[in-house]
Amino acid sequence: NYRLFPSPNNHLMPFVMDLHRVGKISGENVQKGLLADLGVQEKYGVIYHQYWYNEDAGTLFCLMEGPDAKSCAATHLESHGLTACQIVEVEGGMYDKFMGRGHKLDHGLVRRPDGEIDSGYRYIFTLNIIAKTKLSDTVNIYQLKLPTIPIKTALILIEKHGGKEVESAGYDCIIAVFKDAINALDCAHEVQERFLKYREIPDADDIIFNMGISIGQPLTGTDGFFTKAIKRSQRLCLIAGDNEIITSRLFEKSCNLEENDKQRIGLRSLKPSQQDFLDNLLDIIENSISNNTFGVGLLSREIGVSQPQLYRKVLEITGRSPVSFIRDIRMNKALSLIKENKHNICQIAMEVGYNSPSYFSKCFQQKFGIKASKIAV
Repeated sequence: NYRLFPSPNNHLMPFVMDLHRVGKISGENVQKGLLADLGVQEKYGVIYHQYWYNEDAGTLFCLMEGPDAKSCAATHLESHGLTACQIVEVEGGMYDKFMGRGHKLDHGLVRRPDGEIDSGYRYIFTLNIIAKTKLSDTVNIYQLKLPTIPIKTALILIEKHGGKEVESAGYDCIIAVFKDAINALDCAHEVQERFLKYREIPDADDIIFNMGISIGQPLTGTDGFFTKAIKRSQRLCLIAGDNEIITSRLFEKSCNLEENDKQRIGLRSLKPSQQDFLDNLLDIIENSISNNTFGVGLLSREIGVSQPQLYRKVLEITGRSPVSFIRDIRMNKALSLIKENKHNICQIAMEVGYNSPSYFSKCFQQKFGIKASKIAV
């Protein structure tokens, strides 16, 4: 039988997850094929623990333990000839956050507490908070980015709704993972309501906040463990207006939301074509951010649409003109560079495409309410 995660006797071996695109076959046939792995796993020093299957998408994710990825792949190949589309080592802490522990197993197949098959798909919630300070004196960057009281409130609500914060020094926002779409949406809605009330408190921080929710799978064939889902959630958050929640259309369908529900909670979803355009748009902008000649003209040529078309598309998706959107991305990047504390203001201005430090400072103050030189790390 499959062993529960983790294995106490082989805890020094790495945990590996792989992705198989098996198409439209029955769960019973998938189970038979994977049970065949148990007959040869000892030969390669591998222990198969459990797997997640999405019959609609035809995807299969296996969790195993072995000396290396090559041994895990060889076990599959010999037992039934099933070749992985991708296989990666998984860090235990990240696995716990996204997949959880103590699963209900049916001969290795992971089931939800209600008995339904767990497809392995998860819902990624990203929350960005900025306190637009009224102070002219020096302010600590952590008072500006992720202010104390709102962030504590958000973390409490994430836990309340069954989510888990994904902790990483590389993120300048709060990221959490949920197993249930409705829980993720309820959390976002309650954050929205609490923050709007917080703004009404006298002398409270003037906070600007936006949220993005994506649905994603552990592996996609090219990216790391939930890398694509996290990036997509961050990008949805990036284009959200103040107080707005943006999701993918796939997430919206998983919640079975009516139009009046969307309007009531200020939620907007992107069509797949809009999401593809956004991904292309941001890839180009991020790759060109340090180029001081980069602007709407170059972006229009790179993305392959006329400037009027670019204006309409960017305004429709982000609520901003292309010029404003590019400037916002540059300012967000500048804030991240200030947090790293590796460069002076002139260097940061150059890194985000500004030849003039004074003009950069003007744009930064318009965005965040304080000069970049006044921020202490």
